[in-house]
Amino acid sequence: MRLQRRTRDKLIQGVFFATALTSIIILGLIMVFLFIEGLPIFKHVGISDFLFGLGWYPTDDDPEFGIFPLIIGSLSVTVLSSAIAIPLGVMTALYLAEIASLRVRNIVKPIIELLASLPSVVIGFFGMVVVAPFLQNTFDINTGLNMFNASLMLAFMSVPTITSVSEDAIYAVPLELKEASLALGATHCETIWKVVVPASLSGISTAVILGMSRAIGETMVVLMVAGGAGMIPDSIFDPVRPMPSSIAAEMGEAPLGSDHYHALFAIGIVLFLFTMVFNVIADHIANKYKQVGAATL
Repeated sequence: MRLQRRTRDKLIQGVFFATALTSIIILGLIMVFLFIEGLPIFKHVGISDFLFGLGWYPTDDDPEFGIFPLIIGSLSVTVLSSAIAIPLGVMTALYLAEIASLRVRNIVKPIIELLASLPSVVIGFFGMVVVAPFLQNTFDINTGLNMFNASLMLAFMSVPTITSVSEDAIYAVPLELKEASLALGATHCETIWKVVVPASLSGISTAVILGMSRAIGETMVVLMVAGGAGMIPDSIFDPVRPMPSSIAAEMGEAPLGSDHYHALFAIGIVLFLFTMVFNVIADHIANKYKQVGAATL
């Protein structure tokens, strides 16, 4: 019996190891393919000209491959959507974990998590049909397909992720920390801001970075509602063209092996590096503020 149990444990361990190794190998091959297809563009265009060039005209007779407006478009949409989504997501998580009754929490939390499963094309269609005409008529602008519209839709997509992960982190704060704070005379509100939030800061920070990573890597929504103009915006109501939308819109038209084709893969490399930076920051924050025990606060 002991031998069978030990054999079974080793078999299960081997299956888990093989699964994890397969995932790592697949991701590594995708990354290698991305760099193999993207790096050849730098034989014709310098890295600085590619990153900081102001013109993206890959199909002209004298093509230009400057993606600086695309980078600015991605970053501006991500920052604006984060400014909307982070307060909403974290505040909602605090309400569900610390203020709402159990009945309200059991109703609202599944609804929020279901919102995260909405297809991005549905959210993009809502932005085109409902939000764009509303913005155009309300603010008297030329088009409702702009940076603000895209930021609203991305915030709508990010809030469920931020709320769900933050709420789990807040709910996991040891009960003795809250009881000690209340026993010392702190109010419920003071306990939330001075005890619960610092204790769950690792999880909240991770949730915020995950929400921002989803925003910067989202394709369909920005393709549908951002406006598609490859220029540096002067206001939040200007159309923009983030990097994912450029890849999605042009990959089907780029001849295989052409400079345009390799340039789109190079944009993918830049997008991959941005996302990797976000995840490294999230991992650093999570480890820095990790709550090991109640006595470590």
